Amino acid sequence: MQTLLILIKRHFALWLLSIAGLCVAYYVLMLLALIIRFQALPNYINVFDWFENVAWILESTPSLKDALLIIREEWWLEIGFMNYDFGMGISEWSMFVSPWKMLSVAVFSALLVSYFLALKTYSDVCPTGSSLASNMSTGIGGLFFGFTSLTMSWVVCCATPTWIVGLAIMGLGVSTSLAIEPIGFWLNAVGFFLMVLALYMVLQKVSANLSAEFDVNNGLRSKV
Repeated sequence: MQTLLILIKRHFALWLLSIAGLCVAYYVLMLLALIIRFQALPNYINVFDWFENVAWILESTPSLKDALLIIREEWWLEIGFMNYDFGMGISEWSMFVSPWKMLSVAVFSALLVSYFLALKTYSDVCPTGSSLASNMSTGIGGLFFGFTSLTMSWVVCCATPTWIVGLAIMGLGVSTSLAIEPIGFWLNAVGFFLMVLALYMVLQKVSANLSAEFDVNNGLRSKV
């Protein structure tokens, strides 16, 4: 943990910018996937007063637990396609940003950036810092988390979790998507766990190699 904190402190600007870049890229790729899937550009944007809505939810919901569950699904930004062939129009598909989900994406991005920053920083003094196990853990963890954090809506899939809608939009059968719905929370949790595990494995291996090959005044200290 001390090694990670030193690394983040020394490269804080790069670390922070990389996290922001990953978060933006995640939502941009989600929007591009919708555009490619439906062959149409979005034609509306809605911005919601998230703070006012949260305050209203807290004031009007007696149970704090219920209020937090509602807030978790509250939207801040929506970008989508409105079909005006039906009177006032109907939203066929959209991508939306929920601050709660965005926070989880930012946390996962921080873990991912820390992992790759550690590999890059220590590549010279510890070329074996990476391993098949840590790479697989990172890949599988990212896959699980990425799929279960999708925030998409589609008129065909009403009243279903947004990540299930995302899987259906990207080509997975609706029945198959609905079949895996009950394990969505666990897939997301496993994704986080695997990412933490990958980072831990790399830092442990790096620390062990550095302890064996360098004293405290060389190697790592001069590198970071």
